[in-house]
Amino acid sequence: MNSEELKSRYSLGERDFCQINLVGANLKRLNLEKVNFTGSFLACADLTNAILHEANFSDAFLYSANMKFVKLGKGKLVNADLTKTDLEGSFLVKSELCGAKLSGAILSGVNLRSANLEGINLSGANLSGINLRSANLKNANLRWANLNHARLNQALVQGAFLTGVNLSHANLMNVDLHGMDLNGINFSGAIMKYTNLSGADLTATNLSSVNLSSADLKEAIINGSNLRNAVLISSNLSEAVLMRADLSYAVLTDTNLSKANFNLADLHQANLSGACLQEAYLWKADLSEANLDGADLSGASLRGAILDGVDLRNTKLIGTIMPDGTVN
Repeated sequence: MNSEELKSRYSLGERDFCQINLVGANLKRLNLEKVNFTGSFLACADLTNAILHEANFSDAFLYSANMKFVKLGKGKLVNADLTKTDLEGSFLVKSELCGAKLSGAILSGVNLRSANLEGINLSGANLSGINLRSANLKNANLRWANLNHARLNQALVQGAFLTGVNLSHANLMNVDLHGMDLNGINFSGAIMKYTNLSGADLTATNLSSVNLSSADLKEAIINGSNLRNAVLISSNLSEAVLMRADLSYAVLTDTNLSKANFNLADLHQANLSGACLQEAYLWKADLSEANLDGADLSGASLRGAILDGVDLRNTKLIGTIMPDGTVN
């Protein structure tokens, strides 16, 4: 079948084109809403700017097809072969892509808001700037993928494989990452307000300049991580482990840091005003020039800590172990 025959039959009301051969066909800018291409062969076809809302491409062969800027809202691409397909700027909101093959596909600027991508393999993919808001990425393989500036707010990512993923400047607001292995991931500059990171492994993670306001990091493992200039206003880091972490210049105002472990951490010029540090461990921590105005360090251990340039006049120090070992 050629494109002219397809257009003619579609204009007459036909929608079912299962398992047809349209390899290399020119389908640019066509309006083929609700068309059924299940199992069809569309390798190297040109679908640039086509309108394909609610179209069914399940099990279709779209190898190296040009699908730039297609409009495919609520589409079905289940088990479709999209290997090396160019999907730049395409609109795939609420589409189903479970089992789709996307190796080598171009996905920059794609809108996959609320799409179902459960279990999909996007390992090593360039997803810079992609819109995955509220998308289902459960158990997806995102190893070494580039999600720089991606929108993932409210996305479902539990069980996803994130080794080596780049999430710098990504939007991860309201994402549930509790208990996940996030070791060594680059989150620099990301927006992570209200994100659930409780119990997560954030060892040696780059969280510099991240906005973690009102985030839950209770019992998180953050050893050796970079939180320089991070914003953690009103966050919960109770019982978190931050040994040797860099929190210099971080904003921790009104943050819950009770029983957290900051041994050997760098808190130089950090803003801890109003923070709760009850029973926190700060052995040999660098708190030089930190703001502790209104902070509560009751029962905390400051043994060996550096407090150069710190004003403690408005800091609660009941039962606090001071740098020289004396109990206040």
